[in-house]
Amino acid sequence: MDFRTFATNAIMNFLIALGVLLGGCLLSGVGAIFTSKPPLFTMNDYAERLKIWAIVAAIGGTFDTIDELEKGFLGGTPGEVVKHLLLIASAMTGAHTASSIIHWLTQES
Repeated sequence: MDFRTFATNAIMNFLIALGVLLGGCLLSGVGAIFTSKPPLFTMNDYAERLKIWAIVAAIGGTFDTIDELEKGFLGGTPGEVVKHLLLIASAMTGAHTASSIIHWLTQES
């Protein structure tokens, strides 16, 4: 994986995780209005509950990344291991950023 491909994947992972979490939380707030529940509390609650699913969606939702990590460890290519760990970290950063935005919008901690 060259640098351009890596950078593209890292940016896409960040934005996909950000979008999944923001979209899920905003739509959970709409659903809360329809079910007569407090929308801001519901959005804040789903910000934590959807975080792992945003990361899974960003890295592809399959075991390809885990398989590549295993090949890197067993195959002796630490560069590939670091790249895949950084891709997972970019997805985690996107999910955390979205969670922070939701917490800021709802003014709850």
